[in-house]
Amino acid sequence: MPARSRTRGAGTPIGDYGLLSDRHSAALVGRTGAVDWLCFPRFDSPAVFAALLDERAGSWTIRPAGDTRVTRRYVEDSMVLRTEFTTPTGTVVLTDALATGPGEDPHRLGERAPHLLIRSVHCSRGSAELTVDFRPRPEYGLVVPLLSECEGGFRARGGPADFALTSPVPLTRAAGAAHGTVRVRAGRTLRFALQWAPSGGPDPRVWSQDDLARQLEGTVAAWQRWSRMHQTYSGPWKEQVHHSGRILQALSYQPTGAIVAAATTSLPEEPGGVRNWDYRYAWVRDAAFTMDALWVAACPDEADEFFAFMAGAAATGWTRSHLQIMYGIGGEHDLSERELPHLAGWRRSRPVRVGNAAWNQPQLDVYGELLDTAARFEDQLGSGPALRSFLTGLADTAAEAWRQPDHGIWEIRGEARHFLYSKLMCWVALDRAVRLAPLLHATGHAAAWRRTREEIRAAILDRGWNPAVGAYTQSFGSDALDASALMLPLTGFLPADDPRFLATLDAVAARLTDGRGLVRRYATAAGVTGVDGLAGQEGSFLLCTFWLAQAQAVAGRTAEARATFERAAAHANDLGLLAEQAAPDTGQPLGNFPQAFSHIGLVNAAWAIAQAEERHGEGSGGGPAG
Repeated sequence: MPARSRTRGAGTPIGDYGLLSDRHSAALVGRTGAVDWLCFPRFDSPAVFAALLDERAGSWTIRPAGDTRVTRRYVEDSMVLRTEFTTPTGTVVLTDALATGPGEDPHRLGERAPHLLIRSVHCSRGSAELTVDFRPRPEYGLVVPLLSECEGGFRARGGPADFALTSPVPLTRAAGAAHGTVRVRAGRTLRFALQWAPSGGPDPRVWSQDDLARQLEGTVAAWQRWSRMHQTYSGPWKEQVHHSGRILQALSYQPTGAIVAAATTSLPEEPGGVRNWDYRYAWVRDAAFTMDALWVAACPDEADEFFAFMAGAAATGWTRSHLQIMYGIGGEHDLSERELPHLAGWRRSRPVRVGNAAWNQPQLDVYGELLDTAARFEDQLGSGPALRSFLTGLADTAAEAWRQPDHGIWEIRGEARHFLYSKLMCWVALDRAVRLAPLLHATGHAAAWRRTREEIRAAILDRGWNPAVGAYTQSFGSDALDASALMLPLTGFLPADDPRFLATLDAVAARLTDGRGLVRRYATAAGVTGVDGLAGQEGSFLLCTFWLAQAQAVAGRTAEARATFERAAAHANDLGLLAEQAAPDTGQPLGNFPQAFSHIGLVNAAWAIAQAEERHGEGSGGGPAG
């Protein structure tokens, strides 16, 4: 629906933003035409524009002056954003893209990205006064660059990078910023651009209008080629599934195949709270869930790239006592966390963090996630002795470590516990290893793996079930519910019609859902430090809500699954982007944005419902991409 535009800055609603990506880096563009977040040259690079977290930390606005009405959409089958501003005197269309660069092969989308943000303005009706305000602030707002005029624009120098601003209209330079106004009339197009280059290397370019037009056209065409080749799913919610596939591709780092959990850091789980994390890294945990989503909404090539990245990063430097749970998108291991005290945070949510201290936590579920992912690639495991040895070592370690407490799927910063989900994924590790034993040349290990697998199974059935609660609970001996128990049948541990699981399913639906029918990860209480070691509350998790839909589908409750799916999917913004969480009272997006896990959950739940309906003769299940 059209809506009045809002002021930019660190209070802009999270759902007001659209995502741009060249598969190296990401930008967020608000409804007002403000780029409030941009990291060059990688997703995890220090931001050039960070008004998302502090209005003083840089932005670039192009928009008509005065009151406007705004509608926007992505250009069909692409991640190129089209924003239409309607003013009393005319209509202006702003088209934004991170250029993907030359290349005809859809599997190599973005390989030669020029680190170029293009902003094309076209007046389609009447005339309008256009405002341009360019305020780069590299290093998360710490640097006020030196701007110097050049033919066709400006150069900005400061910190470890240089920038070139292409501007087809004169701008006034002052205090590390450039601004100006111009009246555009029907039929006129103005193309602006910002290019990054490392300091000391070749200078970034000021581009001609024709060259920018070709770059923009090429970027649209490249995304559309990718979509045509990859997206053949034809089941329910086809458009949402296809769009989620593009978003996952947009959140993938082309040089390695890594997928970031989200494009941002420190967007809070509670406005004004401390649950603010940096999600611009690749989690091992995401691997198993992502594989299914990529096979349905993208292509096996993308799944193969992500698996190769995860296996390669994890196999480097791991020890039998510790498998790292997340990595930098280039395979980096050290993701030490620090705070940026100069940033006020989104709606005063502090601290703002970069890095993520969870990288060094023990989390036992990662063994199962990697082996579950490997099982999807069992036909490719025969030729790599190093990989076979690594996967065998993972299974042996899961067999040894499963009795230990850990920090669990939700990466709690409180006391380690015997989390049900961690035990479940150790069971998955051994179950998949038994299946893979011949390919791993590890048949001598299989008998021990089977014995330990059954020990874990018995422990979960005995100590994970709480008869007083009438459900499987968060950890052994706990009376707290946790949405991760929904994974019991989705991993193959229990049949979906198991009475205890159905009781758990009903308990989660009844006791872990908010008034909007969205599922919480677990219960938190205001002002109380809980199991996660943090004070305050959080929103309801969209991923967990999609898990509920998926579990309902495999249990044969397809009508319930459809209703649950629709409730979660309805929390996408007008561009189809999902955040991590939704505020229980208002439904407004919370957490880092857009969130890969939420889109992965959407795809996997849609596929599960399609398969369940096909089994019950209720409709066509479509099919995954090939």
